Amino acid sequence: MRPQFQIPPYQGQRTLLVCLLALALMWADQRYAVFQSLRYVAGYALYPAQQLAILPSSLANWMDESTTSRRDLLDQNKQLSARNLVLELKAQRLASLEAENIELRELLSASEQVDDKVLVTTVIAVDPDPYTQQILINKGGDDGVFIGQPVLDAYGLLGQVVDVLPHTSRVMMIADSNHAIPVQINRNGVRAIATGTGALDRLELIYVPNTADIKVGDLLVSSGLGGRYPRGYPVATVEQVEHQAGQLFASVTATPSARMDRSRLLLLVFSQGAGKVPSDELWRDDR
Repeated sequence: MRPQFQIPPYQGQRTLLVCLLALALMWADQRYAVFQSLRYVAGYALYPAQQLAILPSSLANWMDESTTSRRDLLDQNKQLSARNLVLELKAQRLASLEAENIELRELLSASEQVDDKVLVTTVIAVDPDPYTQQILINKGGDDGVFIGQPVLDAYGLLGQVVDVLPHTSRVMMIADSNHAIPVQINRNGVRAIATGTGALDRLELIYVPNTADIKVGDLLVSSGLGGRYPRGYPVATVEQVEHQAGQLFASVTATPSARMDRSRLLLLVFSQGAGKVPSDELWRDDR
């Protein structure tokens, strides 16, 4: 009976011969440069077999990296989305601070051009009544605010204080339909009365003679008549002039200089002899 497992004849001699051949090739590779060239060329033939041998390991590593990379990418995407949201909020806040900084610089420039003493205040509320144009500011009687006190923004005369509480005050803007202010044309001194229309972007001039020298683009400033407003503050710019034949007065509309729909920082003016005047030359607050 033939054994199930039988070593082929001369198997030991073949193994020994292969080992000796391998040693001889290694020795020759170290001693002769030609064998190094042959080994380099043989690398081209052995490369496919080498890649096939490591294929299972490479495939396993690729699958593991792909799974890990996808998980890491999802985590990174969540982190980046959250960070992007935070940065957007910071950018919005920075934009707001930049706008506030610009407004403060403009207000500072305006206060330097004002001869009277001033107090910086902030708008904290707007009257929702569509028939009035009034705002609430964060300065009151304890700060020296008084009824009838003029209020400006960085661009012109905005209105006057009509009600005072200890820590807040109510301001009627010049656009209110119940408000009127004596003005004069800065170019030639012609006087008129500017009344509010209820619209923040339009005033009307009344009792302007049809023959008066008034032109589109003329700057209207406060005349100081009546003692309510100081003289010489910008009020509005003439937008339209209509002369009607047979009428005594011209129809004149103007655009207010003050930005009543957007100004947040305002100036309370302390004219000489009007109400309480602060002891410092220029008041400022930390809002």
